[in-house]
Amino acid sequence: MTRKLSETPLIHPTAEVHNSTLGRWTEIADRSRVSETQLGDYSYMMQDCAVWCATIGKFANIAACVRLNATNHPTWRPTLHHFTYRASDYWDDAEHESEFFAQRRAKRVTIGHDTWLGHGSTVLPGVTVGDGAAVGAGAVVSKDVAPYTIVAGVPAKPIRERFDRRTAERYQALAWWDWDHARLRASLADFRELSAEAFLEKYEG
Repeated sequence: MTRKLSETPLIHPTAEVHNSTLGRWTEIADRSRVSETQLGDYSYMMQDCAVWCATIGKFANIAACVRLNATNHPTWRPTLHHFTYRASDYWDDAEHESEFFAQRRAKRVTIGHDTWLGHGSTVLPGVTVGDGAAVGAGAVVSKDVAPYTIVAGVPAKPIRERFDRRTAERYQALAWWDWDHARLRASLADFRELSAEAFLEKYEG
């Protein structure tokens, strides 16, 4: 059966979405778990993604098995185990450690517009992936990624720029991801056929 996207988010029946805001024309595929997240218009995530406490821009392409905001355990404590901060799961007279969770939430992940996160990639807490950036399959992103940069590896390192800095800045100024649905459709052939430079020349100003 062919899926049909619409202004209503398409969430697979096996996916779990909690305390999140999903934009128009979005999709969350099988078995993905999404919590405390904002997903921008036209963005999608494929199967088996785990996303917590993230702000994701428009037109983000998130491949299968991506992890956003892979939280850290308390390496400075006598134990790594989560019974110390999820105590009420174990004892009736103990409470979850609210300050610990507040510290985790303060390290929100930000994913820009028109991004691509390859299969099995991981973005660690507090990291920003800039507009137009691409993350290679299996990469572990521990530092911010500049706009329109391609990174890969463990830890992720820059491979090359998608466009030169000036072209990247022009695309960010153009902000085509804010165009309405009808204008995107009217420009579809140009998205397919024009070079990056020719597209800018046609649509700037």
